[in-house]
Amino acid sequence: MDRFRVFRLISPHKGFRLVGILTALMAALSLSALPAAAHHPMGGKMPSNFFEGFLSGVAHPLLGPDHFAFVVAVGLLAATKQQGFLVPLSFMLSAMLGTGAHLAGISLPGVELLISASILLFGILLAIKDSPHMGIVSGLSAVAGLFHGYAYGEAIFGAEMTPVLAYLIGFTAIQLAVSLVALQVGKAVLRRRAAEQPQIPAKLRSAGFVICGVGLSLLTSQVIATIFPVPGG
Repeated sequence: MDRFRVFRLISPHKGFRLVGILTALMAALSLSALPAAAHHPMGGKMPSNFFEGFLSGVAHPLLGPDHFAFVVAVGLLAATKQQGFLVPLSFMLSAMLGTGAHLAGISLPGVELLISASILLFGILLAIKDSPHMGIVSGLSAVAGLFHGYAYGEAIFGAEMTPVLAYLIGFTAIQLAVSLVALQVGKAVLRRRAAEQPQIPAKLRSAGFVICGVGLSLLTSQVIATIFPVPGG
């Protein structure tokens, strides 16, 4: 735990409140933000150098309420598992693979629908008292990572190799940072619970319900857009 000493500067209550506020903010943004804007951190401009590629990679998971909410859910859920670090690790590795698939021209169907569904699913897993085994959660995280990573690839598709590599480094670094903060906040909440209570604490479950709201709102908007597409959109 010494390597995570920096997180101890944040009290559990303040840290959890911060995660809750940020997640709620993402929920509000999900109802008003245009999907196109969330998927193009450079405003639609293609990154042309290392700095722009890195900046775009860092910004994408933060500007997209879908990606941010999922990474927070991954970190909080990982806190409830033994060797929970494997959950965000499987997501990030799979996200890079998904980005590579997009850059290679491989087509994945229903990407936005499945991204929204993954947020709702992980919110549910966090909200229920007894979530599945860590191996199952890691597997689901990896599957979700393919689709999140594929969406990340849209902002860098067609760029030169240098900004592409910088983009991969950027979005991997920021997701690692966000998930580790969420993981440490989740562990701090767990440490304050009685050792004999194995279920997920009420505070983490409440965060799960918030994330469910984000996923449900995004999924609903995606279903509506699929059934009633905007002309010329």
